[in-house]
Amino acid sequence: MRLLITGGAGFIGSHIAERALAKGWQVAVLDDLSSGRRENVPPGATFFQADIRNRDAVLEAFRSFKPECVSHQAAQASVSVSVREPQRDAEINIIGSINIMEACVDVKARHMVFASTGGAIYGEVPEGTRASISTTPVPLSPYACSKFAVEKYLECFRKEHGLNYTVLRYANVYGPRQDPHGEAGVVAIFCNRMLVNESVKVFARRTVGDPGCVRDYVYIDDVAGANIAAMEGRVPDRILNIGTGRETTTQQLAEHLRKSIGSTSEIIPADIRPGDVERSLLDADRLVELLGPTVSIEKGLAETAEWFRKRKAAVGH
Repeated sequence: MRLLITGGAGFIGSHIAERALAKGWQVAVLDDLSSGRRENVPPGATFFQADIRNRDAVLEAFRSFKPECVSHQAAQASVSVSVREPQRDAEINIIGSINIMEACVDVKARHMVFASTGGAIYGEVPEGTRASISTTPVPLSPYACSKFAVEKYLECFRKEHGLNYTVLRYANVYGPRQDPHGEAGVVAIFCNRMLVNESVKVFARRTVGDPGCVRDYVYIDDVAGANIAAMEGRVPDRILNIGTGRETTTQQLAEHLRKSIGSTSEIIPADIRPGDVERSLLDADRLVELLGPTVSIEKGLAETAEWFRKRKAAVGH
């Protein structure tokens, strides 16, 4: 298998690259290193430094490597940035993705896996319910709009050009190598601060002092595994939620991590953060049916905390 991963120097993409190389696949990474790190690209992977907005550079990389499968992880991934800079978000997430689709068609790649968002695309998920793929998307941010648009473009490319695809709608992904950026980066932010016993903030869901917003936190191993499974043909669905179906408040997250790390960090109530969805929870029953149980939040957070602890020790601060 020849696999090209866009954004493969980033948090999620680098884990997919490692998994693919361990299977003996030939792997290429395309990344502009705007947020990814060169050291995240595993040994054995071919590296192309390119911005997905640069159509010619994308085509050149694809024609050089000739991938059979493409895992498209590269994105402007911050909801808050998308609100401040909607044009930039659209240029990267929509135009950049069209460049990737056209390159797939050009080299006759047989499958494209697209990293979409379950955390943002469904909008507010009512209490007592979980968002399934039959839930009508209610994108409330430019970021969510751009991801939903690409899903629709993929269907156009399937009908017009025969490009086979799988859309994976991620919940809030966390784990080793995560950068403390974006909403899901809260795990990385908390780890970094708690390791030096600094206070952490719990942004309110409705009123200051409540347990904070509800999220579905999914461990990186489950996300990388779903990408590999989709490329191996083990995910027959066009769209699949990648989550746990279990809700966690920001307060619970902070308390789990503080216990795992053995930290004395104070957990401070904070005001509502503008633009935050109050409750986001995915129906992940189909994922479990196809690929087995997901990693528990307790196990995932313990492994993540240990990775951040080791990294802190290695860099000496």
